[in-house]
Amino acid sequence: MTTATVGAPGSPRRYFHSLWLLSARDLRVRYATSALGYLWSVLDPLVMSAIYWFVFTVIFGRGVGEEPYIVFLITALLPWVWFNAAVSDFTKAFSKDARLVRSTAIPRSIWVNRIVLSKGIEFLCSLPVLALFAIVSGATVGWGILWVPVAVLIQTMLLVGLGMLVAPLCVMWGDLERTTRLILRALFYASPIIYGVSDLPGVFRELAAFNPLSGIFTLYRVGFFPDQWDTFAVVMSVVISAAFLVVGIAVFRRLERPMLKEL
Repeated sequence: MTTATVGAPGSPRRYFHSLWLLSARDLRVRYATSALGYLWSVLDPLVMSAIYWFVFTVIFGRGVGEEPYIVFLITALLPWVWFNAAVSDFTKAFSKDARLVRSTAIPRSIWVNRIVLSKGIEFLCSLPVLALFAIVSGATVGWGILWVPVAVLIQTMLLVGLGMLVAPLCVMWGDLERTTRLILRALFYASPIIYGVSDLPGVFRELAAFNPLSGIFTLYRVGFFPDQWDTFAVVMSVVISAAFLVVGIAVFRRLERPMLKEL
């Protein structure tokens, strides 16, 4: 990972080994006392999908998205859950394990990347649910499904960059944790989840492209809904995600020592 050089020196092999161990620990702790285990990875997006499907198809009558609408929802809700859970955890990435962060020789960037990896594994484990709904609802799968790995890569890049920004800043300024939660609530409705980029009128469609999640969700969807393709949104997602990664690494390097003093 690009951030392997951030923090204390160490070989990439040792870095990735430590990253895997910490991520596996997070997953074990998360499911150790859970009777449902894996099902918790998919229960939240499934409940959300069922609610929005009911509201927009049964109560109001759907004017956005494509059929089957449940698949349209899940293709964006699953990566949104990954994004939302990761960014939420970034706000306490260092404070949660403050003593270990201060005392360990492991590069501190690993405390951000372990969140991206563990939440990403949960996301990948939820994809069979999408496949099941696609089969049951009779959704057509096209060659656009090959864009999914690209979407995963871009989303990983975006999350690592955001984590490098959010995690140290939340240590320096505690109020940012609550601010981040408010931003995530607004971002849910500002992102093409219950609607598509193509459903937006005029200038709003152009503005939506500057939300990197727009292009990312487009890449997840085009395998089932090729009409959702938006070149401008996809290109902007790549550019903005790369910019967040570069800025995030730079900010993390500058704030790492002051952050450690605050822990």
